[in-house]
Amino acid sequence: MARAVSTRRKIGFTVLGWTVGLLIFFPVLWTVITSFKTELAAISIPPQWVFFDWTLENYVEVQERSNYFRFMMNSVYLALGSTLVGLIFAVPAAWAMAFSPTKSTKNILLWMLSTKMLPAVGVLVPIYLIFRDMGLLDTRTGLIVVLFLINLPIMVWMLYTYFREIPVEILEAARMDGATLMKEITQVLAPMAVPGIASTVLLSVILAWNEAFWTLNLTTTDAAPLTAFIASFSSPQGNFYAKLSAASTMAIAPILIIGWFSQRQLVRGLTFGAVK
Repeated sequence: MARAVSTRRKIGFTVLGWTVGLLIFFPVLWTVITSFKTELAAISIPPQWVFFDWTLENYVEVQERSNYFRFMMNSVYLALGSTLVGLIFAVPAAWAMAFSPTKSTKNILLWMLSTKMLPAVGVLVPIYLIFRDMGLLDTRTGLIVVLFLINLPIMVWMLYTYFREIPVEILEAARMDGATLMKEITQVLAPMAVPGIASTVLLSVILAWNEAFWTLNLTTTDAAPLTAFIASFSSPQGNFYAKLSAASTMAIAPILIIGWFSQRQLVRGLTFGAVK
């Protein structure tokens, strides 16, 4: 009897999980379907789900109107550049907090996390003026700096959680063998924390790829990433939903593929500290 109840409970949780998952994924699915419709079919009521004339003309028009690959390469540079710079700062910071904690360590970590709650629009004007005076507007360098600063608190938190699980005795043994601080971090700590570093890199890349507020306000053409590519298809004449959906699908496709193949590492990285 108990086994039957347990089985029904598992089935119930499975159905509930799939239902919630489909509801979350539905906007993406609808965007992909709409991208294969004509503009007339995209706004038809009632909505056409499957039985309509599927077409690729939206993708052709989007590519002819805008150079998709130039926007995509900007997104790649910004995501990888901000992640690399973030690692350079986050690894030593997480190491110091994990293995040389002070009374203020937890307060510093909470303060860093609280900066994520600051409304971005509240600091837009001063950052815009600083970028204008320093000549960083519409440059990859300027956006890499902004994205790295935005994601740094999350990177430090994730790495700190991983580093806390590594026995300090291993680092002490390395020090007794004469390892310098740099060797301790690069040759002892980093290899043991590869899963955590990989999860942190993946999350940082995804967050930088999806960042829209700063990329739309600090770029125009030269450094514009895929978020600006999507926004360019919204015009004063109205929203052309089929073309907008095609542009959105082309923009999210690379990061969806990366997220799909790395979902286990991402979930493990985000929940590592919570299950210990």
